[in-house]
Amino acid sequence: MKQVPTSSPRRPTGPVAPATLADVARGAGVSKTTASDALRGHGRVSDATRRAVLDAAVRLGYTPNRSARTLRTSVTDTIALHIPEFLTSAEYYMSFVFGVAEQAARAGLNVTLVSSGRLPQADGLILCDPMPDNPVVDQLMSAGRPVVTAERYGGEGQPAGVVWSDHETALTELLEHLRARGARRPAFIASDTTADWALTLQRTYAHWCAGRDVRPLLRKAPFGSSPEVLRGVVGQLLAENPEADAIVCAADGAAAAVLPEIRSAGRVVGEDLLLASCVDSPAMRTAEPPITAIDLKPRRMGAECVRLLCEILAGQARRGTARTLAIDMIVRASTGS
Repeated sequence: MKQVPTSSPRRPTGPVAPATLADVARGAGVSKTTASDALRGHGRVSDATRRAVLDAAVRLGYTPNRSARTLRTSVTDTIALHIPEFLTSAEYYMSFVFGVAEQAARAGLNVTLVSSGRLPQADGLILCDPMPDNPVVDQLMSAGRPVVTAERYGGEGQPAGVVWSDHETALTELLEHLRARGARRPAFIASDTTADWALTLQRTYAHWCAGRDVRPLLRKAPFGSSPEVLRGVVGQLLAENPEADAIVCAADGAAAAVLPEIRSAGRVVGEDLLLASCVDSPAMRTAEPPITAIDLKPRRMGAECVRLLCEILAGQARRGTARTLAIDMIVRASTGS
């Protein structure tokens, strides 16, 4: 008998249809809504469920169709970030931007930087240290998109959410630390800006001095001043007030920048003059001596702003939500530790 050769059934040779969100949901054993929330980093999804959905998406080769989703829901999966251009060289703001970018990536969002009042397509905005006299900030605040601010906004419009730090408590703790180290005439080099944190620091210093019968030694420098300008301010302060036994600098990097001027005045940091900063940075940690500073946690601040904006967009946090980011004083040798 002639044997009939056996063969396997033929498989379709056409292109394989791409995996859909429904495929991912079935693969993870969850609903489409849960799968969507897990992939975008939204919603109240447990870590175990999120991992199951992500594993299913990778296994199935799922790629979200952003264009189709945008047409259906008017969602761009993009958030806009505004930082005034003259601030972008500061260490704090660069760390803040990285925090925003990292958290946005986890949520499946793109980030676009905004340098003018013209808003690109975006679901919401994050404004870092918004100043009420900045016309670009005014335009963005009234653009009709949910806005989350890093630090409070002193203008007329109200953001949808704010993440802020208690600078009053932190500076008071720092001034009390200097007093415990023997300082009786601390000076404060303020930033000449209308940002809420800067005004809060000035008010706190004045209040602290009034409460301890200390005559204030307050000097202002333009925000973003060059090291030469800062040194000039400190040099003049020490020449006119030789009794000053401590200096607190508000701006990022200022305390390290003025070290040469302090030495030129014949003062020894950590001994007859204490030095501290309201903003910690690598420059404070690597200075000689290392400088006591307040750690504002800028990377975490950026991430928390994105997290709050996502929750507001998803309806999980009410508009007007304000959250506090804890900040810490780091004591180093510049204050005689």
